[in-house]
Amino acid sequence: MKLDILVFAAHPDDAELSCSGTIAAHIAQGKKVGIVDFTAGELGTRGSVAIRQAEAKAASEALGLSVRDNLQLKDGFFENNAEAQLAVIKAIRTYQPEIVLANALEDRHPDHGRGAKLAYEACFLAGLEKIKTQSAQEEPQKAWRPKALFHYIQDLYMTPDFIVDISAFWTHKMAAIKAFRSQFYDPDSKEADTYISSPTFLEALEARAKEMGHAIGVAYGEGFVKRRALGVQSLFDFKTFDQ
Repeated sequence: MKLDILVFAAHPDDAELSCSGTIAAHIAQGKKVGIVDFTAGELGTRGSVAIRQAEAKAASEALGLSVRDNLQLKDGFFENNAEAQLAVIKAIRTYQPEIVLANALEDRHPDHGRGAKLAYEACFLAGLEKIKTQSAQEEPQKAWRPKALFHYIQDLYMTPDFIVDISAFWTHKMAAIKAFRSQFYDPDSKEADTYISSPTFLEALEARAKEMGHAIGVAYGEGFVKRRALGVQSLFDFKTFDQ
């Protein structure tokens, strides 16, 4: 299945927390979007791999994803090495996305920055014909390089290079996040409290989205950063909120 947008995430729930509003907005435009999680989140304090898998499925259904895969890399310890790069290259060539979204360039969790670099290098390497990979049906895959790679902003604040208006899709984003019931605030949970399980974490998440939205004159936004300059053919392509 060819996708318009492929989202890479170090852990199940990274994409939901950081860019699910953008995902929902583009699905509403008729785009095909998928998520490939690098790990199963097996080191998470709360829940289990089985629970996270079920939660990821529920979140995917809430968003209307075309596909969701998991590369089963080692949570907390995956490396940006040849083995991991080939796994990501295969995913890129399988889904042939025009645009890739990936983890923050740096963040509180070291997997996030490492995942960003892994995605960046794999996007380049996927375009090299002499790197050979095979599909699940053991057929040779064609080289494919996405047209653009953008990094979503996670826990650490970064000045965005652009902001997507997600005002009409805030409820979609929250439904996807709350699908991960084991990870976030649940007054009935008997598991240990974590950094992201307090009610203040979700409040801060909403405050961040409101801050991003305020910057462009809307209710809610999601910010992204990029490594290369964005190009336009006309100054009228910009949507500005200076008035």
